Amino acid sequence: MAACDLVRSRAADLAARAGPQCIAGTGIDEALAADPDAVVIAALNTSLAPLATACIRAGKHVLLEKPVAASSAEVAELDRLAQDRGVLVRAGYNHRYHPAIQKARSLFDAGALGRLMFIRGRYGHGGRLGYDREWRADPALSGGGELLDQGVHLIDLAGWFMGPWSAIEGHTATYFWDMPVEDNAFISLRTADGLTAWLHASCTEWKNLFSLEIYGSDAKLHIEGLGGSYGVERLYHYHMLPEMGPPDTMIYEFPRGDMSWALETQEFIEDIRLRRTPVPGLREARAILDVVEAIYTRAGCRQSSMAMPLK
Repeated sequence: MAACDLVRSRAADLAARAGPQCIAGTGIDEALAADPDAVVIAALNTSLAPLATACIRAGKHVLLEKPVAASSAEVAELDRLAQDRGVLVRAGYNHRYHPAIQKARSLFDAGALGRLMFIRGRYGHGGRLGYDREWRADPALSGGGELLDQGVHLIDLAGWFMGPWSAIEGHTATYFWDMPVEDNAFISLRTADGLTAWLHASCTEWKNLFSLEIYGSDAKLHIEGLGGSYGVERLYHYHMLPEMGPPDTMIYEFPRGDMSWALETQEFIEDIRLRRTPVPGLREARAILDVVEAIYTRAGCRQSSMAMPLK
């Protein structure tokens, strides 16, 4: 077992917490020298695909943090390589494993909403002093701005409930931060039968916010909060009565903290044990980046490798 970080002291701290059998290193070669069965990669956006490529070529299964790569083309190449080497790659979209979202999915699968109509999602934070000088503001490291940072989570969740998309519209803007990438992204997605997801990702939210509303013909589900500075995670289930008027309301509250990464890792282990295709995996990650690239292209962005036509 190995823990690697560009800063050796951080790697050493993580290795010490993992146990005496874990070594500390500063590069992917040291990690692969430990001959692991699988690798978890959490790195700068533009470093994700090169690191994953090295691991896949070495025959290692990979849990790859979102957005998985800096372009759809890179994801396609990872997929080709993974199939050639016979390894599994899970995309790290951990928000699927938040308890309120898991509960919403179970209600959705049980038909509690009736006919699905539209989704409205908002996700934002306020940054901090110097935010526009951090790696997220440097397109050479981030590959894009708020659309690629938090927006991809909204695109993933909307697609999980509603996709695939036949129409992609949206634009980006930089309203506040002094940086060459966007601080706001506005997204409108539609399916072939006209269902719509309307999404907004922002790093000028000031008060951290997460809100995902899923509207059906019989009910509405509203997820808010992610714990911590985003507030207690809750799910509101509003069920329309035959006479309409004020709905029956059920509120689920999840105050116990964020276990989404642990649950995601457990799913990854099960992927390997069962030799099943991870979901979300590279196919889902590529679909998300197709949306990102389409919006960047429409916005006329040229600061990143994301400015590519929709495939």
